[in-house]
Amino acid sequence: MENTLTFDQLPQAVATLTKEISELKQLLLQTSTQQTTTPPEQLLTVKQAADFLNLCVPTVYSKVSRGELPVMKRGKRLHFSNTELMQYLKEGRKRTNSEIQKEAQDFLQKRR
Repeated sequence: MENTLTFDQLPQAVATLTKEISELKQLLLQTSTQQTTTPPEQLLTVKQAADFLNLCVPTVYSKVSRGELPVMKRGKRLHFSNTELMQYLKEGRKRTNSEIQKEAQDFLQKRR
């Protein structure tokens, strides 16, 4: 059965719709804010950093002593930033053949 509104019911229906639209807008804004915020930076212990990098603890210590890993030292303790470790991993990414080819073409075009 179809819901028909009378003229007297119209102001209440508009008020209800306005309220519901406002609630939907708030939910959408909350959802988009939650999706765009980056996770907070965390400080990791040597063991946690080793797990994060999928390495054993002695290898982490070796990389730290060679200056290969970003690290913070406070007293005798080492601390690692999860975001810096993620950046470290991304920097080791090997480019694809098509990326290398495009980079070479761009370089050659600049030289002309």
